[in-house]
Amino acid sequence: MEQSRRKFLRQVGALGASAGLVSASPLLAKVLPVSETPVTDSDKPFTINILQTTDVHCQVYPHDELFWENEKAVFRKTGGYAHLATYLKKEKKKNPLTFVMDTGDMFQGSELSIKTSGKAMVPILNRLGYDLYLPGNWEVVYYKKAMQTLLGSLNAPKVCANMYHDLGDKKKGELIFPPYHIWHVGGVKIGFLGYTDPLVPMRQSPAYSKGIIYTKPEENLAHYVNVLREQEQCAYVLVVAHLGLSQQIALANLPECEGVDYVLGGDTHERVRKPIQCKYAKVVEPGAFGSFVGKLELTIQNGKVIADKYTLDEVNADRYKADKEITALIKANEKPFEDDIYKVVGYSAIPLYRYFVVENPIDTMVLDALKWKLPEIDIVLSNGFRFCPPRSTPDHTGNIPITNGYLYDMLPIDSTVRTAKVTGQQIMNWLENELNNVFAKEASQRFGGWLIKFKGMKMSFYAFGEKGKRVKDVTVGDKPLDLTQTYSVCACERDGDPIDMLCRIKNVAEGKNTPYTLHSVMRDYLAVNSPVSPKLPEAADILDAPQTLLTQVSGVDYKFT
Repeated sequence: MEQSRRKFLRQVGALGASAGLVSASPLLAKVLPVSETPVTDSDKPFTINILQTTDVHCQVYPHDELFWENEKAVFRKTGGYAHLATYLKKEKKKNPLTFVMDTGDMFQGSELSIKTSGKAMVPILNRLGYDLYLPGNWEVVYYKKAMQTLLGSLNAPKVCANMYHDLGDKKKGELIFPPYHIWHVGGVKIGFLGYTDPLVPMRQSPAYSKGIIYTKPEENLAHYVNVLREQEQCAYVLVVAHLGLSQQIALANLPECEGVDYVLGGDTHERVRKPIQCKYAKVVEPGAFGSFVGKLELTIQNGKVIADKYTLDEVNADRYKADKEITALIKANEKPFEDDIYKVVGYSAIPLYRYFVVENPIDTMVLDALKWKLPEIDIVLSNGFRFCPPRSTPDHTGNIPITNGYLYDMLPIDSTVRTAKVTGQQIMNWLENELNNVFAKEASQRFGGWLIKFKGMKMSFYAFGEKGKRVKDVTVGDKPLDLTQTYSVCACERDGDPIDMLCRIKNVAEGKNTPYTLHSVMRDYLAVNSPVSPKLPEAADILDAPQTLLTQVSGVDYKFT
C-alpha cells in the first residue's frame, strides 16, 4: 500500500515538474478527502455536510466580488484557494462527516492556467483535499487528452455519465469517467451521479471536444437513479451537474429525475441561496470564482435522511485568513510567470465586471478596443462570456489597474480577430436566435451564456416576447437595418469553426483572419486610451425588464444577489 502511494506521489510530482511547477508535499496534506467514516448509532440523529465549489476558473487569489444589494453594486474581497482552505479546515473541524466536491471549470480562466496548460492547478486542488470532481464545459480547453491527464492527476474520483469516447462515425464507446460515486458515511450510502453540458461542442470551439460524444442527461438518468436507489440502496441521491441553472431546473422537472433529491449545479455562475423546488428535486448553484461554497446539511436517523438544510457560504477573505502553505504553493508555481502576470497594461476609471445579462463594462471595453483597431468595420461582436471576476480597487494612481493577468481573466483564449460580410437578413435571424438562446420560455431551450454584445449596431427587444419576434428594431450606424444590404462584421475566431462562420453566424462571406489577436488589440487600445471609462452604452435596449437584469432564469422563486 505504501509503495503504491509513493508511486502515485511521484507521478503527480512529475506532472508539476514538467511545467516547472511545485507540487503539494505530502507533509502539507492536513486537509484530507473523506475515506472512511465511523458507523454512527443509527437510533440517534446525526448530520453530514456536503460542500460544493464550482466555476472557480483558476482564480487562485481573492478578488473584488460584486454583490447586488438595494439595487446597487457593492464590492467585497472574496475567494482565493488559500482562503478556501481555511474555510474547509474549519468546516471539517466542526463536523468530520464532511464531503467536498467541485463541479467543473477548474482548469481554464487565468494566465497561470494558460501558461501551464492547467497543470499549476493540480497540486493546489490535491492539497485542498476534494472528495469528488465533475468535468465542466471548459475542462476540454486543452483538448481531450490533456483533459484526461489533468483530471486523472487529481487524487479524488471523477464522475460523468454523459461523456463518451468517440469511435468515429458517431459511434459511442465507453464512458470516459465512471457515471456515479457512492459515499459510505455513518452506515448509509449517499449517491452522486454526474452530468456535464451536452452542448459543449456548440458553446466552445468545436476542436476542443473532438473525440468526445456528449448525450443528454435524460437518456440514462432514470437508469442510474434506479441503480443507486434499488441496487445500491442509497439513502439519498444527488445529481452533480454542470448544465446551467435553467437546464438544471428543466432536468429536475422531468419524470426521469424521479428519485433524485438534489441537483447540485454549476456553469451559469448563479447564486442560489434558497433551493429551487422543482417537481422531482431541489436545485442549487453556488456562484463562481471561489467566492462561495454551497453547504448542504443532511440529518440522518435510522438509515434515512430526515431533514436537509442548504446555505450559500461566502468565502470572505477577511473572515477566512489565507492558509500559509497553500499561499506558498501558489506563489512558487506562479513565480516563472509573475513579471508578465502583474505587468500593468492600462487603467480603468470605473469598476470592471461581467454580471449583467445584457451589457457589462468588461464587454464594452473589449468592443471599444475592437472598434478602435478596426474603425472601417460596421459591427464588432463579443461573445456572451460569463467568466472574469470583478476588479474595483484603484492603485496609487487613483485608477483601477489592468494587468496582463487580468486580460487573461477576461479573455483566457487569445483568439485571432476574424472579419466577414453578412446581410441584414442574416443579422436579424442571428439576433432572434441569440435572444431565444438566452430568454427562451422553456428552460430546456436556454443556451449557456449571456446575450451577445455588439458595437456599431443598436437593438431594442422584448426578452420575454414571442420566439422569432423579440426584436423591435435594429439600427446600424444611424440607419435602420436593411435586410438586403451587406455589412462588415468582426469577432474572435473559434478553433475548429469553418472560415464561413463567425460568432455562430453561418455562411458569412469573405471570412478572413486579421493579423490581430484579442490581447494585442486590448494592449494597443489601453496603451493609447487609458484610463478608459467603459460605461454601458445601451446598444441593446431591453424593453420588458431592467437593463441591470442579473439572470436569464425566470418563472421560479429565485433572485441573484
